[in-house]
Amino acid sequence: MRLPKPTPPRRSATPFFLSRPARLLLALAPLVAAAPAAAAPAGVQVASLNPFAELFDLFQEPATKRRIVAWNEPQDAGTIVVRTSERKLYYVLGDGRAIQYGVGVGREGFTWSGTKKITAIREWPAWTPPPEMLKRRPDLPRHMKGGIDNPLGARALYLGSSLYRIHGSNEPETIGAAVSSGCIRMTNDDVVDLAERVKVGTKVIVEL
Repeated sequence: MRLPKPTPPRRSATPFFLSRPARLLLALAPLVAAAPAAAAPAGVQVASLNPFAELFDLFQEPATKRRIVAWNEPQDAGTIVVRTSERKLYYVLGDGRAIQYGVGVGREGFTWSGTKKITAIREWPAWTPPPEMLKRRPDLPRHMKGGIDNPLGARALYLGSSLYRIHGSNEPETIGAAVSSGCIRMTNDDVVDLAERVKVGTKVIVEL
């Protein structure tokens, strides 16, 4: 009696070199495409109704990755330069190099320029909105303890006697945008990296 030849395993059409989450995403893509579009309530974007939106977000690249770039400007090593129009912060290393970070900056009417010095560095700082901000936003809390939900994020670098800070953010999606009241926002990971490099007295140059 001749036994039938075993059927070889079917080869997947998904490239083997993709990660398991990526293969899962590819497998779900036809289901997402075939799903009927839901009617969006007023003021809600259709994308927010996509049940797979968070899965797709896992594969998005940050707006600006921290990296070392060429720097041929005259500032001394250890200086911070913020270029508002670029929405970039540079920490000058010297020897023709600087570390470039993506930042969020002040929205229209709240941008500024000048030279300051770092007067304090705080870890997981508390936040007390200044009177000027409370006048615009009376709904804000009068004081907020430091922590992951605090708008100042993991670190805050205080700039002179001004109300401005370079600080982390619990809204990383705002990095690269003009949304603040004049403070310079960074991702928590980036502001921790910067805070470990600077010290009280570090010069900060903010350019428009």
